[in-house]
Amino acid sequence: MSKQTQLSKRRAAGLLVAMGVVYGDIGTSPLYVMKAIVTGQGGLQAVDETFMLGAVSLVFWTMTLLTTVKYVMIALNADNHGEGGIFSLFALVRHRARWLVVPAMIGGAALLADGALTPAVTVTTAIEGLRDVPAYVQLFGTGQQAIIIITLTIITGLFMLQRFGTNTIGKLFGPIMLAWFTFLGLSGLLNLTHDWTILRALNPYYAGMLLISPANKVGILILGSVFLATTGAEALYSDLGHVGKTNIRLSWPYVKICLLLSYFGQAAWILGPGQARQGNVNPFFAMLPANLTMAAVIFATVAAIIASQSLISGSFTLVSEAIRLKLFPRLFTTYPGNAVGQMYLPAVNWGLWVVTSSLVLFFQTSEKMEAAYGLAITLTMLMTTTLIYAYMRQKRVPIIGAGSLTAFFAVIEGVFLVASAAKFWHGGYVAVGLALVIFLVMTIWYRGEQLVKQHSQPLSLSQYKSQLAHLRDDQTIDKFQTNVVFLTSRMDGDQLERQVLYSILDKWPKRADVYWFVNVTITDEPYTAEYTVDTLGTDYVVMVKLYLGFRVRQDINRYLRTIVRDLMASGRLASQEQTYSVTPGRDVGDFRFVIIEEKLTNSSRLSRLDRLVLETKLAIKKYATTPAKWFGLEFSEVTVETVPILFSEIPALPITEKQL
Repeated sequence: MSKQTQLSKRRAAGLLVAMGVVYGDIGTSPLYVMKAIVTGQGGLQAVDETFMLGAVSLVFWTMTLLTTVKYVMIALNADNHGEGGIFSLFALVRHRARWLVVPAMIGGAALLADGALTPAVTVTTAIEGLRDVPAYVQLFGTGQQAIIIITLTIITGLFMLQRFGTNTIGKLFGPIMLAWFTFLGLSGLLNLTHDWTILRALNPYYAGMLLISPANKVGILILGSVFLATTGAEALYSDLGHVGKTNIRLSWPYVKICLLLSYFGQAAWILGPGQARQGNVNPFFAMLPANLTMAAVIFATVAAIIASQSLISGSFTLVSEAIRLKLFPRLFTTYPGNAVGQMYLPAVNWGLWVVTSSLVLFFQTSEKMEAAYGLAITLTMLMTTTLIYAYMRQKRVPIIGAGSLTAFFAVIEGVFLVASAAKFWHGGYVAVGLALVIFLVMTIWYRGEQLVKQHSQPLSLSQYKSQLAHLRDDQTIDKFQTNVVFLTSRMDGDQLERQVLYSILDKWPKRADVYWFVNVTITDEPYTAEYTVDTLGTDYVVMVKLYLGFRVRQDINRYLRTIVRDLMASGRLASQEQTYSVTPGRDVGDFRFVIIEEKLTNSSRLSRLDRLVLETKLAIKKYATTPAKWFGLEFSEVTVETVPILFSEIPALPITEKQL
């Protein structure tokens, strides 16, 4: 096989993977976009040619400007060593200004809220297509109860499968989605052949005129429904690391053409003669031949499941990145399957399941869910635009060019946000509420981390070397462990947080042969795995600084084993021969990891607000995973100590001795 043939096959495989991973969300938009637009106008009987030309034109130009230009052409360039998404972008620019954390948190929170809404909307819409199947109507009628039961069953099964990974079924996503987009294009083209004049909508004149036309009964608010056609654009950017920008850019034209053919075909069907122009029908299913409806419902349901899977996996990645950027509490994470970067967070999985299922039960119909859908994602897009401006300035793009370009998109997205905000009392409050709760958790966690860092009192380890040397040789104290390891949150030169030395020397003197101090620094690169070592000129103090990427598992125990071997091989650390061992020739002693849990004391000099933040942070921390599990120490010797957060010396209280 020639090299060119191999490259072609790899390229084809990459394009197929992109089909299955990237476009699930935007690929299911034809199921509900045109239905939402027509329903907002008052139903099929209330639309005319002027309205439909303008509506399809708005869909076309929205997809072109936001999805194609902003995301495919511009945002994909703002990759963090091949990774995309709002937190990857924030990691690139966070050192430019501290306030950039705010748009990152708002955008991330809104995107997570969207992750709960997508399965509810897409699966419900697909299952509602069963109403166009006569056999189903005869058995179950036209009520919504059976639809809800089927939807909840599918959603529950989907979330139950997450713990096993998606390696096997993931391989099928690409071919299925390729077939789905082909189906969208062909079904739309079939109806488009009956009225080619709908292609006049490619002219932006019709889009602009509809916004001021009396034919449009809701005015600018129609953009709230139109925006649903591009909600998957942010997910497209987030999935950059899974497939690469080249595969996205090469596959997008085919995807976009198929999507547009479906939208234009639905519009042509709506304007065509013969169909009943009354009732609550979905143009997507209604335009199909009757004998294909059942197959279309099954096909749409599979596509909706794939779209939901993409959003769920994306939510795992999003939360994982937020944790490593210290914007979210640590949550237990496993790595099922063999796919690179694939992870499973049980708390996120079942939290999404509860919220998604509750949304289905609360809203009942997809029409009501669509009112909540879209508002959250407009916030994410605006926040991404803000960070893209910072990225462009970091790349030395002239301020006029960077400002003009991002202002252009900000104005468009701002208008969409205003239009979507009109849905607030019709269900949008749910999306905003979800995003607000997540944002508050992020804010409290981030501010709490900043307060601890701000008020901590670091000590110079060099000044305590003599005490550690004396403690090491003090035979009057029982030996704590051969190697004792402290996981530190701060390491600047030889500076450590006071709590660590307090634990060794004051709280419970710990005699050991070697004292290890390990700090983990999360790098802006996704897959870094490096370290530095400083022994302070001794053979009993080792300061290790791990530099791990924001997508790398913090398996400290395994990394430390490699570092020990390296230090012994270079002679910087003496071997620790073991007299008793089941491993012949073992030259590394036992380890004990000490984890310090901080508690807030009444003596801390804090404002009421800062105290409330820290108290809330500590309360949230109770529901997070333990540091032992997070750092991969669950099978190691671990000691957990509780110490006060020593913001300042505890002042003495005046008291007088009473004479007897």
